[in-house]
Amino acid sequence: MSARIAAAPISWGVCEVPGWGHQLRPERVLAEMRALGIEATEFGPTGFLPEQPEELAAVLAEHGLQGVGGFLPVLLHDPDVDPLPAVDAFIDTCVAARADVVVLAAATGLHGYDARPVLDDLGWTTLLANLDRVAQLADDRGVVLGLHPHVGTMVENRDDVDRVLAGSRVGLCVDTGHLLVGGTDPVALTREHVGRVVHVHLKDVDGDLAAKVLDGTLAFADAVRAGLWVPLGRGSVDVAAMIRTLHDSGYAGWYVLEQDVMLDREPDGDGLLTDVRTSLDYVQAAVA
Repeated sequence: MSARIAAAPISWGVCEVPGWGHQLRPERVLAEMRALGIEATEFGPTGFLPEQPEELAAVLAEHGLQGVGGFLPVLLHDPDVDPLPAVDAFIDTCVAARADVVVLAAATGLHGYDARPVLDDLGWTTLLANLDRVAQLADDRGVVLGLHPHVGTMVENRDDVDRVLAGSRVGLCVDTGHLLVGGTDPVALTREHVGRVVHVHLKDVDGDLAAKVLDGTLAFADAVRAGLWVPLGRGSVDVAAMIRTLHDSGYAGWYVLEQDVMLDREPDGDGLLTDVRTSLDYVQAAVA
């Protein structure tokens, strides 16, 4: 399993949301990943790494990193929007960079993750049908595609996830943190549907802040600024139980370490590295 641990630029504050915070240069982020001994990474948001697939592959190779794939928010519930071209283009990038994972999110069409519309029956029918279409596209092209339940998207809470599992054949990207903030026990969900899990984001969460997001007293972005995400082993997610559950099931995919942060400025010292190292050490100890 140690060879299947990867990093993600969001742990360095790099995010697709406009106004999220100071965005670090890829040279620093990728170099610090390698300094920690990490050998693989998700791509990060559009524009962080080169958009041309060949250039992307070259940058990753220059830093000694394998590309895992990445996060792709796409409108899936709008009957007038076809998600296949965007997914197909992203798969082109993955294939060129020798990566094979598409982490799909059911975008709302709004900026950020503080609010989401309520879907009617047509919206749900469209979303579920599109999930099967993109899953078939991924199968045809030989890549892994997992839907990522995510705060502030159209698939956020347990009811949403259950509807997806019952109404489509798409695999799941289990994000332990986003599931918990959305009111779902990620370990219980994984145990019940481990055969649907194709990709994993390991996050840990400050339980008090998560409860405030869930009950609506604190906006998601404000919770992130306040320290919603914490190093693995220091929050309310039973990450060790998650790893045991996946290992015992024969899961053979990636474990991506994530701790979403917002930066006000270019950080001095190795504070970000300290948190990522803490999470990496925790996972390696759990494996051992």
